Amino acid sequence: QVRLVESGGGLVQAGGSLRLSCAASGRSVSSSEMGWFRQAPGKEREFVAAISRSGGGTRYADSVKGRFTISRDNAKNTVYLQMNSLKAEDTAVYYCAADSRYWGQGTQVTVSS
Repeated sequence: QVRLVESGGGLVQAGGSLRLSCAASGRSVSSSEMGWFRQAPGKEREFVAAISRSGGGTRYADSVKGRFTISRDNAKNTVYLQMNSLKAEDTAVYYCAADSRYWGQGTQVTVSS
């Protein structure tokens, strides 16, 4: 059974930083394309960042490029999303996904302006 558990969300002031974690079980993060998505109130879920299963290539939504960094620790079977220079518009529930097939329950990020 695949399980993804996000953590690290919270309330932060604009300009601040947070690091989200996604701990996986039942599936290796090194053999999956791991992604972060977010959904703000009243909006559709949107892509934020992804890291490929081979080579560790990354890609980002234009809205977060240069501010967010996705990484993974294969030994801990965990994926991270380092978020810097946070803006009010980054407020959302952030979800971790494996191969866009398995999803976590989400973690709330609230950025106060």
